[in-house]
Amino acid sequence: MKVWGLLFLCLLQFSCSSQVTEKINGVSFVASREKVQQEHIDPVVAVNANYAAVMPFGFIRSLSAPSVVFNTERQWFGETRTGAKQYAQKLQQNGIKVMVKPQIWVWRGEFTGKIAMENEADWQTLEKTYLDFILTYAEMAEEVKASLFCIGTELEQFVKQRPQFWDDLITKVKERYSGKLTYAANWDEYTRTPFWEQLDYIGVDAYFPLSESKNPSKVEMSAAWQKWKVQLQDIANHTNKPILFTEFGYRSMDFTAKKPWLVDRNQMEVNLKAQAEATQVIFDEFWKEAWFAGGFVWKWFIHHKRSGGAGDNRFTPQNKPAETVIKKFYGDYK
Repeated sequence: MKVWGLLFLCLLQFSCSSQVTEKINGVSFVASREKVQQEHIDPVVAVNANYAAVMPFGFIRSLSAPSVVFNTERQWFGETRTGAKQYAQKLQQNGIKVMVKPQIWVWRGEFTGKIAMENEADWQTLEKTYLDFILTYAEMAEEVKASLFCIGTELEQFVKQRPQFWDDLITKVKERYSGKLTYAANWDEYTRTPFWEQLDYIGVDAYFPLSESKNPSKVEMSAAWQKWKVQLQDIANHTNKPILFTEFGYRSMDFTAKKPWLVDRNQMEVNLKAQAEATQVIFDEFWKEAWFAGGFVWKWFIHHKRSGGAGDNRFTPQNKPAETVIKKFYGDYK
């Protein structure tokens, strides 16, 4: 009987290993030109966040250009190694855990998921420079004892066409960084990402389309989430890894749930209520799930007082009703 009891406990532990008890209530902490001061961290504490994503950047000239340029004097302070480290340490001094999430920016803002080289020589150059980029920040993440490290963001074609590189990259990151790992897959990419078994979280940038309505109701958005939830839970169960929304959020504008990934500077009418309600729905639908780890609101600027506001139709929830929703939920759901 003792043997059977021990076996049962082991099986129970295995079946529950992907379940999460403490949620990641995060903000995506946007890099700036300057050092972070305490006044920049206070609003993050005030919104009851327990995590922040620190995002240094590398740059590529075009979708087929092979070289990742990073950590240069021409970049903003927060986009560099020194800046990202200072940001992380200041956040940690305030009890905020950190995910280091190095990201690529393609000139003119072209979608990183389409980065693909035209010949083998260029692929090898991309691999070498991207490896240098990621290992630089993996080592920095280890220096500050960051709780999470993200090995890439929305790089579907790179992942699809060079799978061995990514297996090798993960091995090399683990040699330098001892914390938890994830990758930020786009909402329409994560089901095809091949290396989840090697990471700790299934990272998803959660810009799932929910409604064609100009002003969608909470009931409508909740119903639309159900098909996406089934897919997310299925992959969590299959891999025995929790889902982490490496980015989530909505524009404060009409049709906010139609194409939530839109980053263009359109003149769509400001709709603060739609942003707040879409944010509430995503909390209500996911944070109660044992297979869900939490997420990082996109996005949070360091100059809180002059960010967002009633006339802004962009992603940030700052100084909008959505900020109140986040503050209450993060405060209640620790």
